[in-house]
Amino acid sequence: MAGLQAGAPTPTALTVHGQSRLLEVAFSDGAGFKIPFELMRVYSPSAEVQGHGPGQEVLQTGKREVDIVALEPVGNYAVKPVFSDGHDSGLFTWDYLYHLGAEQDLLWQDYERRLQSAGVTRDTPMVAASGGSSCASH
Repeated sequence: MAGLQAGAPTPTALTVHGQSRLLEVAFSDGAGFKIPFELMRVYSPSAEVQGHGPGQEVLQTGKREVDIVALEPVGNYAVKPVFSDGHDSGLFTWDYLYHLGAEQDLLWQDYERRLQSAGVTRDTPMVAASGGSSCASH
């Protein structure tokens, strides 16, 4: 979901709610969403989370209490959140934020299914990957 789709809604307001850990986004088509920081973090569009292709996704755990410590604009098409766990490589385009907001119920269900399949919970601490499959060269 890189970039903007022609005619796609754009944000008219972005509000970081630190206490409730929500990013509130109002869009030009009248839609508005409150996207939990945890959802943003576990579905970050970065290669660190998504991998470099289908099947290479890295299941994120232990992110329930993650905060956004900064939200940096990227041109006129995205924002780059800096999360309290140090993750800062995901560019959230307007299209992707809209997707996260509109599909969050399905995304939560998918996340819970993947957690259950892996035998972990949302609160299980992340374990560093071993071997030579990291993205350290990026």
